Amino acid sequence: MARTDIGGQAVIEGVMMKGRKLYAVAVRKPDGEIEVDVQDTKSILDRYKVLRLPILRGIAVFIESLTLGVKTLSYSAEIFGDEEEVEESKFEKWLMEKLGDKAEKFLIGATMCISFVLAIGIFMVLPMLISTLFKNFINSSFLLNLVEGALRIFIFLGYMKLVTCMKDIQRTFQYHGAEHKTINCLEQEKELTVENVRSCTRLHKSCGTSFLFVVMIVSILVFSLFTTQNVWLRMVTRIVMVPVVAGISYEFIRWARKADSNKLAELLSKPGMWLQREFTTIEPDDEQIEVAIAAIKGVLDNEHAEGSAKKCNC
Repeated sequence: MARTDIGGQAVIEGVMMKGRKLYAVAVRKPDGEIEVDVQDTKSILDRYKVLRLPILRGIAVFIESLTLGVKTLSYSAEIFGDEEEVEESKFEKWLMEKLGDKAEKFLIGATMCISFVLAIGIFMVLPMLISTLFKNFINSSFLLNLVEGALRIFIFLGYMKLVTCMKDIQRTFQYHGAEHKTINCLEQEKELTVENVRSCTRLHKSCGTSFLFVVMIVSILVFSLFTTQNVWLRMVTRIVMVPVVAGISYEFIRWARKADSNKLAELLSKPGMWLQREFTTIEPDDEQIEVAIAAIKGVLDNEHAEGSAKKCNC
């Protein structure tokens, strides 16, 4: 199976595909037309070589993925709803007056910060606080950390179960499935047609869902090294160590993707694949597959054209 550097994400009624130098967002508009937007992308890893080191590269990729994810979600919402006249709120008007063109970047940054704080609060701090209720029954800090980890996984799975009940989220998960199928089709070196894509699996080892589940497991191992009983110190370590946990998790996903024939990698990847199968990917219809193909072709065609132009200039 061939490997590709292309990754993706489901957005509102569409798919984003990202290559080394470009990303493309394909969105099906209410009138049925597929709109594709192709933009250049520059990684911070190219500017600062130190960030290519293990662990650090995972932290950098995690932050970049969050930024691009929020940006493309905002774009897809704008495109999908462009036929509806929505009056700007007073806050939006005030923000445009004060910041001008920088207003969008500010909103993306604010959304990221709020999302990050909520995620840390729900999936890191809350399980830790609940686990303190057991400290009168469990004297071992190590066992208390295991209880905390179990609670974290339980909350995460409960959250996933709840969001899958929402119809809009179900459609997003269908586009998520279309994204995976299209990338798998490309990696199997098949022609990118609806028929070929439909025959491919909707699961992929490099999925962000698998990454999140690995984060849950790695956090148990990392936090078990800190045996303090002080609630505030426990809270601070959880928050401070999140980037480290993300970096280690990225390294595992990276290794597992390359180690296809490794039985250990296959075994350790199963929980994440199960999570995709049960929650975050749904079989897409042909129209959704068409959108995913449009997105990946937006990257491939433009990167090829860019490469050809450079050769001509030599």
